[in-house]
Amino acid sequence: MTTILVTGATGFIGSRLVPALLALGHDVRAMTRRPEEYDGPGEPVGADVHDVDTLAPVLEGTDVAYYLVHSLDSEDFEDRDARAAEDFGTAAAAAGVRQVVYLGGLGEDDARMSPHLRSRRAVEGLLGKAGVPVTTLRAGIVVGRGGISWELTRQLVKNLPAMVVPRWATTRTQPIAIDDVIRYLIGVADEPRALGRVFEVGGPQPLTYLEMLEVASEVTKGRRVPVVPVPVLTPRLSSYWLSLVTDIDTTTGRNLIDSMGTESVVTDTSIRDLVPGDPIPYDEAVRRALEDAEGTS
Repeated sequence: MTTILVTGATGFIGSRLVPALLALGHDVRAMTRRPEEYDGPGEPVGADVHDVDTLAPVLEGTDVAYYLVHSLDSEDFEDRDARAAEDFGTAAAAAGVRQVVYLGGLGEDDARMSPHLRSRRAVEGLLGKAGVPVTTLRAGIVVGRGGISWELTRQLVKNLPAMVVPRWATTRTQPIAIDDVIRYLIGVADEPRALGRVFEVGGPQPLTYLEMLEVASEVTKGRRVPVVPVPVLTPRLSSYWLSLVTDIDTTTGRNLIDSMGTESVVTDTSIRDLVPGDPIPYDEAVRRALEDAEGTS
């Protein structure tokens, strides 16, 4: 039996990953800053990636650690995430962890990378700096109830009869259903062929953000909400606009929007050799996310 630590166990990804790992018979430690309040499955353990002294006890005896945390809602998220990743990697190495699995961001490595994507790339390297093999899954927008990028899409479609969107809406991305993300995360755990590798994960086809909004509105409302791109909305103005029409805070919105001008399309499908199966189409992923939301309301 593999002992697995899941950081961010109460988050969008972690809350789904923990029960899926338990169903496969793994011994799962659900890491949270407030274990006394945790009511989910697995063994609750208390630690904070920003407090290095709390990490050694929860990593002791761990075989595989999932790193699913970020500080996107902080102005200084690049520095915070870099320090946390390096500390976590060092503590994991000292504890004898065999593998760290990290969910990063999809997009090309070039000088035009946004701070958000640049931070995700830095974390990949810092997690393995002390010697623990890191398996990275790079994903774009993850479609599922509670995901920040999906919630932006859902709330825009729900709240507005028509939308004026910035030019980043014509950028291509490759959205992926949360079910596929969990399937891939599970598939690389304690898998020797995945150690030290980077995989790109996405749905069956690339879409522009504009097309994503149109499909989501058709699935949600039975018709396509009129969407008109304009060239004058800066990332800062866009983030203010998003905070007015959704419940996403301005800082998080700005950090996300900065990344939306970068194309994030899968160019390497080798994950499908390791974890076979056809990914879920975007319209079906939208239906599942909406049904999940209705089931919890």
